[in-house]
Amino acid sequence: MALDLDARQRAILQEMGITVWWPGPAEHAESPPAAPAPALPAAAAPVPAASQVTAEPAATAVPSTTARARTVPTASPPATRAPAAASASPGGADWVLRACAPVALYPDAAADGARWLVVVECPDPAAPLSGDAGRLLDNMLRALQRPGLPHAHCLPLERCPAGTEQPPGTDATALSAAVQALQPDAVLLLGHVPARWALGLAEPLGHLRNRLHQVAGCTAVVSYDPAFLLRSPATKAAAWADLCTALAHLADRTANAAQR
Repeated sequence: MALDLDARQRAILQEMGITVWWPGPAEHAESPPAAPAPALPAAAAPVPAASQVTAEPAATAVPSTTARARTVPTASPPATRAPAAASASPGGADWVLRACAPVALYPDAAADGARWLVVVECPDPAAPLSGDAGRLLDNMLRALQRPGLPHAHCLPLERCPAGTEQPPGTDATALSAAVQALQPDAVLLLGHVPARWALGLAEPLGHLRNRLHQVAGCTAVVSYDPAFLLRSPATKAAAWADLCTALAHLADRTANAAQR
């Protein structure tokens, strides 16, 4: 029986890792059709012996892994393109970040808990916990303080067209002013754009995570933006690990203070 596969079907099978051993359509076209054999009852149909099955020579069969290896370019890979956070820096960008007034996220929170300052981009700076991303941020912060509500403020960031006149105190200096006024125990920088804006670094998010930073004399931890976590749910475990890093830092600081 001839396995009639066109070039596209054969390419799909090979990309899936299925080696196609049967000759291609061109090889079928070159060989003349065999004379039809007389019909036999199903019970009497002869079974071909193994020696009568002629396999295509192994030299013409190319495993899928070899075929894929030949498509890899030998030239050096191009330089990694700078992430979108580079647009947050002035000069040639079509937008800039503006810091809005800090917002108390849980006015009824107990005053004796750890104090958090969250820096994140917000579609609605007046309501950082609104929308799907805001609800996820709410869940993340509530997990930091159980039972009860966390003592947390948010410094919302919004994007403005480049060239827009910015009121005084809405640039990166707003973060230092918020730290001095609110005296948080730790700052959470959520997203690579807020992290670069706050730290003045051009490193990717993966390099900024998993280590402690200092912002206006306060410890800062970098993690993922809640909106990104909604698009990539598999990253939520890593985001929780970042929050645990912040909690561990506060626990160590409390233990050291108790020993003094």
